[in-house]
Amino acid sequence: MSQKTDTPTKPAKAAYQLDQQVGFLLRRVQQRHLAIFFRHIPDMTSTQFAALAKLCELGSVSQNELGRRVAMDVATIKGVVDRLRAGGYAKTEKDPQDQRRLLVRPTTAGRRAFQKYSSAALDVTAETLDPLSPKEADKLLSLLSKLT
Repeated sequence: MSQKTDTPTKPAKAAYQLDQQVGFLLRRVQQRHLAIFFRHIPDMTSTQFAALAKLCELGSVSQNELGRRVAMDVATIKGVVDRLRAGGYAKTEKDPQDQRRLLVRPTTAGRRAFQKYSSAALDVTAETLDPLSPKEADKLLSLLSKLT
């Protein structure tokens, strides 16, 4: 005599639909955000601005630490710092305590650029979130923070 088991069956997976995938949606939002950013701040990329903002907050910091603080890998932060230096926004020097470390600091021009664009950067965020209600925008930011 056979017995039936009451094991629950897994629900069938939904078919893959690109426009419902988190990575695809995040990339589309990022593309929109970058277009808005460039309209407001055409002189630098959003990654350069993020690094400059963090530099202005911290002052002198190692290049690797700056990369960690702005969530960029070693190769990316090196390129960003090189471009900030080329633009006159940052200066680098060997750490006197450890010659293997490269210290980065904002220049006077870098601090001026950050002050000049800080308000525009806030406008970029507001415009990016504009399709949402204030409550939805707060929720989105909270959820995104939870995913990082």
